[in-house]
This record gives sequence, C-alpha cells and structure tokens, in this order.
Amino acid sequence: MRVETRAERTSPEGRAVPWGMLAAIDLAGCPRELVADGERIRAFVAAVVPAIGMRAHGPTLLERFGDGELEGWSAMQFIETSSITIHADEVGGRCFVDVFSCKPFDPALAAAMARRHFGGEARVTVLQRGGRGPWSSA
Repeated sequence: MRVETRAERTSPEGRAVPWGMLAAIDLAGCPRELVADGERIRAFVAAVVPAIGMRAHGPTLLERFGDGELEGWSAMQFIETSSITIHADEVGGRCFVDVFSCKPFDPALAAAMARRHFGGEARVTVLQRGGRGPWSSA
C-alpha cells in the first residue's frame, strides 16, 4: 500500500498547519461480490468508525442507484468531526473511501480495514486541509 501526503498550507517555518485531514482510499482489483454487497458496506462503516477513534452521528445512509455500468452502492456516514463516504464500482472492481475529519486519525488503519472488507490493493492519498481554523487566512 502506498500512502502519499500533501499539505495545502504551511507555516512560515515550512511546517504543515492542518485544520483537518482527508484520507482518499482507492481500492482496485476488488472482487465484485464484495463491492456489490450493501450489507458489507454497512458493516465496514460500523467497524471503521470506532477503529479510527470516531463516533457516528446519525444513521449510515446507503443507497444503490445509477444506470448500467454506473449503477452501484454509495454510502455516507456523518461522524462528529465530519464524514466518511464510500462509492463502490462493481463493474470495475473498485471502491473509493474518503474519510475527512478535523480530529486526527490513522489513514493507514482506515485503508487496512477497507482492504479487509473489500479486497483489492489500496492507494491512499492524505491531504491536510485548511489553516489554523476553518476561516483562517494564515
């Protein structure tokens, strides 16, 4: 698994000054039966939220929609510090998981859990977001 980190803002000393973190987890080579299973997606959300130190806010939203090759599952879970979204591509054997939080978490752990639930190989891009606060210009 490759993890790439980019910081959008830096301090005058050159240090990253994040307000939040986005982990974009791209899984490729997933078995179709795993990414086509809505209950597996729901189980992943239920497992990953506490594992990365978060708390769910409200129910998991899980919908299957689209047409033809674009039909598939999408899920969203609000967490107290932001959200987790999932988009499953059954035709391409891919699954895309985005975790955004203003509370630090372990993106490698989130990716490892995604691999356990959906298979495939993971590429993780971590993006530090914002400055000292949501409206900071520093």
